[in-house]
Amino acid sequence: MLQLPAPRAKSDLRVLSLFSGAGGMDLGLEAAGFHCSGFVEIDETARRTIQMNRDWAPIGSGDVIELADTLTPAAVGLATGELDLMAGGPPCQPFSAAAQWAASGRAGMLDPRAATVTSTLALIERFLPRAVLMENVLGFVEGKGAALSYLQDELSSIARRHGVKYDLHWRLVNAADYGVPQNRRRVIIVALRDGGDFSWPEATFKDSPRTSWDALHDAPREDVPVSQGKWTPLLASIPEGHNYQWLTSRGGGPELFGYRTKYWNFLLKLSRSLPSWTLAASPGPSTGPFHWENRPLSSREQLRLQSFDDSWKLAGDYRARTKQAGNATPPLLAQVMGQAIRETLTGCAAPGTPRLLRAAPPRHALPVMPLPPEFLNGVGPKSAHAGHGRGPGSLTRLTT
Repeated sequence: MLQLPAPRAKSDLRVLSLFSGAGGMDLGLEAAGFHCSGFVEIDETARRTIQMNRDWAPIGSGDVIELADTLTPAAVGLATGELDLMAGGPPCQPFSAAAQWAASGRAGMLDPRAATVTSTLALIERFLPRAVLMENVLGFVEGKGAALSYLQDELSSIARRHGVKYDLHWRLVNAADYGVPQNRRRVIIVALRDGGDFSWPEATFKDSPRTSWDALHDAPREDVPVSQGKWTPLLASIPEGHNYQWLTSRGGGPELFGYRTKYWNFLLKLSRSLPSWTLAASPGPSTGPFHWENRPLSSREQLRLQSFDDSWKLAGDYRARTKQAGNATPPLLAQVMGQAIRETLTGCAAPGTPRLLRAAPPRHALPVMPLPPEFLNGVGPKSAHAGHGRGPGSLTRLTT
């Protein structure tokens, strides 16, 4: 049995960050009292983002699969078992809803890209951290090729080999329930090396979420992109909080599209009275959420909807910044989870979490404009989606 070192001082908890992206997870964990011993990120632009904002040390090439065979605790100044937390979210593409709709279907753990999961487990075994924190999409734990049972089995094997426990806890959470001004449902996984219960943080904003207006009403008008694409002129003809379905037989506008014939975030607009819908990492020119001013969101606005502070900067062009913002873990969600882990490891309550303040409600309703003339010839009866599966979403999803 491995003899593990004594835990570090309560104020000096160390985290190793994997799949760091734009640093959202790490920023939240920093606020929760963890010190970043190093980060692993393969995307060069995302690495530049982190280095623009913090002096955290990048590790190797940034490829977790490559480092799974070479990275040791000594490389980051630690002994085996001394790391307090290993955190990250393996890329979600093999488990995502988009993969489910692909021609080949979702492969999950059979997808070659899922090697990131096995590589993460190899690093867990080498470092034996006191806790593991992972964030991913729902497909990571349920559905075809889900990783949960594999993860549980492998952690149990690691535990047997080293005389530890690695009890695993997971929960599907909505970031909006923790103060993030965005409906973003993700699975949070926590594994505790020494076993025991994990007290999940209370969803204190479940009944009073922060809204898009709270986040964006005073956002600086910088880097505001120009709308592109064939369909974006229609945004002005759709009320805030609605999508293309406003222009179907079930909506309140002219019938330009068949009901449920487009994906639900097609021409989707933010509502000032609700949290944002989930930001996409690679949206098409007609993919929302769009600003209620009938335009794409700026990079700063995307970061605000993810709960980043205005001091955080993103490297790269607009497309690269959108990818980083859309893939990020909301720092506020990471902070709340990090505080719960910190309390579990130390027995001491973590400091309070900052809150996005309520803004005064908007004073004016937004006008809905007539259809642009170039679309009038397309108005008329349209066939609706024929099936009842999970096709493009319905208006009811826009209010939940």
